[in-house]
Amino acid sequence: MRRATMSAIGLAGVATAVAFGGVAEARDQIRIVGSSTVYPFSTAVAEQFGNKTSFPTPVVESTGSGGGLKLFCAGVGEEHPDITNASRRIKQSEIDTCAANGITEITEVKVGFDGIVVANSKDAPHMDVSLEQLWLALAKEVPVDGALKANPYQSWNQIDSSLPEEKIEVLGPPPTSGTRDAFVELVMDKGCEGFAEVKMLEGDAHAIACQTMREDGAFIEAGENDNLIVQKLQANPAAFGIFGFSFLDQNMDVLQGSSVGSVDPTFDNIADGEYPISRSLYFYVKNAHVGVVPGLKEYVEEFTSDVASGEDGYLADKGLIPLPDADRAMERDQAVNFTPLTM
Repeated sequence: MRRATMSAIGLAGVATAVAFGGVAEARDQIRIVGSSTVYPFSTAVAEQFGNKTSFPTPVVESTGSGGGLKLFCAGVGEEHPDITNASRRIKQSEIDTCAANGITEITEVKVGFDGIVVANSKDAPHMDVSLEQLWLALAKEVPVDGALKANPYQSWNQIDSSLPEEKIEVLGPPPTSGTRDAFVELVMDKGCEGFAEVKMLEGDAHAIACQTMREDGAFIEAGENDNLIVQKLQANPAAFGIFGFSFLDQNMDVLQGSSVGSVDPTFDNIADGEYPISRSLYFYVKNAHVGVVPGLKEYVEEFTSDVASGEDGYLADKGLIPLPDADRAMERDQAVNFTPLTM
């Protein structure tokens, strides 16, 4: 039995070496996938990295957090990405998938904070909305006469007279997006908490009631391309879009962010946690590719440097809210040493 086990380990090692050899021979460019929210930051780092070093500029794809982690966890070798960006933390189920496919060591790097905004055209009135009102606008079923029934609200002012007398039309990310996951956790799960009709539910029934989005046209899955949402909001001032603060920050000339609980989505309000829809941003490195794919270590060093993700770094100009100094130093230390993630 011991000999068979050792033989299996030996074969696995040979297979891994073959995969690594393929990486070294077939690909000299870092491949990055994942979150559309982290995409502009990762792209900026990739461009700086390509300009400042002798390594080729990494290829960065916007696939959504869930889609990126699926690609990342599929295996080791040249056909699999080296890094995946995520606008939410990796799930245990995804770590298990990685492990089942031979990816046993992953480095997690928290790069900063972001806020999720509910934004519309500057040509429309500014809106101040609560988490409860957002849930009532977007949930598939809401309390009606003491029971959960199909959402009857067609316009915002039907929910509350203080809200606009406009049709509810919200363009949001698909289920594969980390922004969608974070929105569900920070808005839908919290917005439903105060309703007795939901409190009485338990387990899956409670989660379904809180998290299930409308399917009658009031909530529209607009894909992973946040720039396309911006264009649609310009064309339809009555519509709202859900996306990361960085996209609002880059489009302040045409868009405005709604206040949530009377707190504006600003850099400072997100940084100090006052804005209620705030989240951390990450990227994950496949440790087995470090030292095999040229420049991977140096890319991580660039991304976690003060000149990139520090308080006055070039990523702050693109809307990234930096970590506090002590946290950033700790994250950088773990990143450049490729400390394996433990949940």
